[in-house]
Amino acid sequence: MASSLNAMNGDASGSGNVSHAVVFSTQTQFPLPSQKYMIPANWKRYQLSQLVNKALSLAQPVPFDFLVRGEILRTTLGEWCTQHGVGEEETLEIEYIQSVLPPQRMADIPHEDWVSSVICRLQGHFLTASYDGHLRVFNYSQSPVLSKRLHSAPITSICLVPSSSREDSGSSLNEIVASASHDLSAQLTRLSLSASSGESSASLRAQPLATLHLHTAPLSSIAASTSGTHILTSSWDGLIGLWDTSIPASDEVAADDVPGGDRKSKRRKLADGAEENRPKRKAPIAVLKSHTARVSKVVFGSAGPNLTAYSCGFDSTVRTWDVESGVCTNTITSPEKPFLDIAVTEDGNTAYTASTDRSITVYDIRASTSAASLSPLVGSLMHVATPSCLALSPSKTQQIVSGAYDGVARIWDIRSMKSAVASFKAWEGKGAADSKKILGVDWANGVVGIGGELGFEVWRVGNEQNVVAT
Repeated sequence: MASSLNAMNGDASGSGNVSHAVVFSTQTQFPLPSQKYMIPANWKRYQLSQLVNKALSLAQPVPFDFLVRGEILRTTLGEWCTQHGVGEEETLEIEYIQSVLPPQRMADIPHEDWVSSVICRLQGHFLTASYDGHLRVFNYSQSPVLSKRLHSAPITSICLVPSSSREDSGSSLNEIVASASHDLSAQLTRLSLSASSGESSASLRAQPLATLHLHTAPLSSIAASTSGTHILTSSWDGLIGLWDTSIPASDEVAADDVPGGDRKSKRRKLADGAEENRPKRKAPIAVLKSHTARVSKVVFGSAGPNLTAYSCGFDSTVRTWDVESGVCTNTITSPEKPFLDIAVTEDGNTAYTASTDRSITVYDIRASTSAASLSPLVGSLMHVATPSCLALSPSKTQQIVSGAYDGVARIWDIRSMKSAVASFKAWEGKGAADSKKILGVDWANGVVGIGGELGFEVWRVGNEQNVVAT
C-alpha cells in the first residue's frame, strides 16, 4: 500500500495535484523502508530531499539528489515524466544519492610555470610538480615550505610511495615522493623535517635517493603500489618500467648508459666531490612491452596476492597487466581513440579513461574482450573540451573528477551518465581563454587540487567531514 505523504509532510502535496507512484532505492547509509510512495507531480529535488530526511528523522539534514533512469532530476517530477513519455499509471524507481555541495575555491597559489601534477592526500601539506622541474610543498596556510629542483626538464607526474615503516604524526613528516620527467628519468626523493645545529625549528628537506633509468623518450606518469614496494613508469617510447623501491648501495646503471646523459655534467660533479651524496642510478627489474605507441598513464590495481596494473596510450588501447609475469592479460581496443589518462576503482571492476575525442569512457574491465557476447563498454561522459586528467573520489567509487583543456573541472557520477553533477572553472577571470588548461587533479581530504597553466588551486568539494582548513 502506498504511503500517505500528507500524514508525513503536512499538506505539502497541495490539493488536486497529480501524483506518481515511486519506489525509492539508495546505496547510501540512509535507506528508506521498501514501499511505494505517491509523489506530487510538482515536487522537485528539494521537496524529495525533505521527504527522505523527515521519513528517516535525521538529526542533521542531509541533502540528496535523485536519479530517474540514470538521469539526475533537475525539473519537477511531472515535467520529467512528460518529457520522457511516462504515464501516471507507471511506478518509477528513483535512486537517491548524497548531493555534491557547490564547489568553493579555498586557495589560489600562483606558480612560475605550468603545474602538471598535484597531491592533496598528504595531511597538512599540498605538493605540486611543475614544468620548471621543481617539486614544491605548501602547508594548509598556503605558505611555501619547500621548493626543490628535482629534474632538468618538466616534471610530468608525482606520487607518494606508501610505507608502513614511516610515520606521520602531528608536525612530523617523513615521506618518499616519486617523480617522472621529460629528462628521460624518474626519481625517488625523501621529504623529511629536520633540525640542523643552531636552528630553532625544524625545516623541510628534500633528499634525492635514487634516479631511475630505462626510457629513451619523455616519461608520462609514475605510480606506486599500495604496499610501497614497487614503482611503475610509463613513457612516450611505448614502454612501462617496473622497479622496486629499495635504494641500492651502488649504481646499477653506468653513467655512459644513461639515455640523454650529460657526461660533462657527471665529470664536473665527480670533480666537485659530490659523488658520495648523489642519488644512485637504478635499473628496472622488468619491462612491460605491448603498447605500440606512447603510453599515457599506468596505475597499479588494488592490494592483492598478485600485482596488477592498468595502462592506456595513444595506440587507442587500455591494457591489463600481470605485473609479476610481465604479461599483458587483457586489451580493450577503441579505434581512433587515443587515451590521455586512466583511473581504476578500488575493486578493480571499472576503469575511467580520458580521450582526445573529448570523452571519458567507462569500461567494465572484468569483461574479457575475447568473448563476443561481453562488451567492456559501460558508457561515455562527454566533455566540451579534451579531458586531460582524472581522480577518483576518496569515499565514493562511483564518483570521479575530471579536468579539461577548457579550464573546467567536472564531477561525475557513474549512475548519471548524461551530465556532470557539478562543475567549476579554475582561474576564473585570469589569463586568456586559451591559457587555462588543467593538467593535473587530485581528490582527498574533502578538497580537489587543480594544477595547470596558471598555477595551483584548491577547491572544497563533497561532503567529507575532514575538510582541510586553509
